[in-house]
Amino acid sequence: MNAFIAHLPKAELHVHLEGTLEPELSFALARKNGVALDYDTPEALLAAYNFHDLPSFLSIYYKAMNVLQHEDDFFELTWQYLAKAREQHVIYAEMFFDPQAHTSRGVAFDTVIRGIRRAQERARAELGIDTQLILCFLRDMSAESAMQTLEQALPYKKWIVGVGLDSDEKNNPPVKFAEVFARARREGLRLTMHCDVNQQNTLTHIDQCLDVIGVDRIDHGVNSLEDPLLCKTIRERGLGLTVCPISNRFVVQNLTAPEIQRMLQLGMRATINSDDPAYFRAYLNENLTALHDEGGLSLAEIVQLVKNSFVVAWLPEEKRAAYLQQVENYLRRAA
Repeated sequence: MNAFIAHLPKAELHVHLEGTLEPELSFALARKNGVALDYDTPEALLAAYNFHDLPSFLSIYYKAMNVLQHEDDFFELTWQYLAKAREQHVIYAEMFFDPQAHTSRGVAFDTVIRGIRRAQERARAELGIDTQLILCFLRDMSAESAMQTLEQALPYKKWIVGVGLDSDEKNNPPVKFAEVFARARREGLRLTMHCDVNQQNTLTHIDQCLDVIGVDRIDHGVNSLEDPLLCKTIRERGLGLTVCPISNRFVVQNLTAPEIQRMLQLGMRATINSDDPAYFRAYLNENLTALHDEGGLSLAEIVQLVKNSFVVAWLPEEKRAAYLQQVENYLRRAA
């Protein structure tokens, strides 16, 4: 089964590029850029990844970004993730990036996105993996800062498929950014928002995503199962839910496998993703394998989750059909 999962053609829709910063690359960039780290070795840094909730993760996550300073740094970050993803038979990915985490410390928006773009182009040419970018706003910063970031991004709009919202959810509801997301929609960008697991006022936040913002997708969204009306709305609108099981296990001490199974039973379009794989020590294959080995999901359920990722991806219908055909061809060969 693990070999079957490993070679299954897959899409990833919820991965933070900054969350793919492996300890070894962090140390290499720190040496190159003269950045002092709090740890002596990559192993010591890895040992510090002892998260128990969202704030404890974010405190380490943002501090680690200080090593990313130049265009080549963002290229190397993105290239290393895409090479790893392709090894795991990911053939399509939609990747988050957090420009405010860099511009707020003096790194130009242009530096960030050009480095990422170079890696995307090389990966398409050399690895055969196609990708799109989702610009995430940091919800614990102001709506004015988010709007300014959106305006910085507009000259690169052809390189960005959509916008999202991440970081600390407490006291930062979706409606805080309603004007920013409305502007993004007018600019032709797709919309998604994080609704992390077991956060304060999470059901209200999911409701705002649906009825105020009008999102095309919800990131995480597991708590929607607590409200039958929310589930009904998500199902009827055909919205994708980008669930990250091993991330959930770190943050809420639960793989949320029963919840993922319940989503499938209700006809909700759940997908599986790695979130911040360098920090949670698991890329996409490890997440799917954990759901089978530990969570008890069946082969049919694993396949449905993988298909859902292509179904809800922000793709032209012709490309979506071609990717799904690759999955079907693999299933026939495996049978």
